[in-house]
Amino acid sequence: MNIVVLIKQVPEIELVKVDEAANDVVLPSGPGVVNPLDEYAVEEALRLKEAHSGKVAVITVGTDRAESALRNCLALGVDAAYLIADPAFEKSDPQAVGKILSAGLKKLGEYDLILAGKQAIDDDSSQVPGAVAAHLSLPQAMFIKKVESVEGDKIKVWRTTEEGYDVVDLTLPAVVSVVKEINEPRLPSLKGKMMAKKAQITRWSASDIGLDGSGVGENSYTKREKTASPPPRKQGEIIEGETPEEIADKLYQKLKADQLL
Repeated sequence: MNIVVLIKQVPEIELVKVDEAANDVVLPSGPGVVNPLDEYAVEEALRLKEAHSGKVAVITVGTDRAESALRNCLALGVDAAYLIADPAFEKSDPQAVGKILSAGLKKLGEYDLILAGKQAIDDDSSQVPGAVAAHLSLPQAMFIKKVESVEGDKIKVWRTTEEGYDVVDLTLPAVVSVVKEINEPRLPSLKGKMMAKKAQITRWSASDIGLDGSGVGENSYTKREKTASPPPRKQGEIIEGETPEEIADKLYQKLKADQLL
């Protein structure tokens, strides 16, 4: 079973700054980290490999700094890593990233399953896995909490819903995004870290995957109008009373007065 995991190198969120005057987000200079939710997708891929044999590859769109994220995955036991990097791809929106990854997957060729974390913690869009499935015309299931079985060209998964979960059967190849309830990611071994340092990372440019600048990078279809920090949270109010019933009544009257009921 050959599995490809879509990963993203994200900045350390607490170090991100907003420059409202320049209408831009200022990222820290460090190498960043693997998107935490993608770690669950990598772990699930490795577990499926151990159960069904095959290979696991990771692929990302980014700059040279994304190499560290790919090597972190290699240290866990991933077999191959691919970096799609080109100045034409800078400032791509999530739909453009889906287009770029899809072109890379077409070049990569054979795969049975494409896994991803449910979303990236920097933009929180949850768009990329679905966009990849659309570009490749593959069945998809998002927000998966369990892979129940893989038999032949069929995979059965549990898709989370507000009420619980749905059991979904998909024909492979397919695209699946996972939530953190699916497993507990492993830690890399010392041997894995040493091997990852020496591992070769395959790099592709725009021309390597057959793309030009249309619909990606600065030509993405999503345009940013304004960038600002979240507004400060309003100070809370403590409602007091002699009895729970009195407190509940005061709370009710307060919510009613503020038109929140």
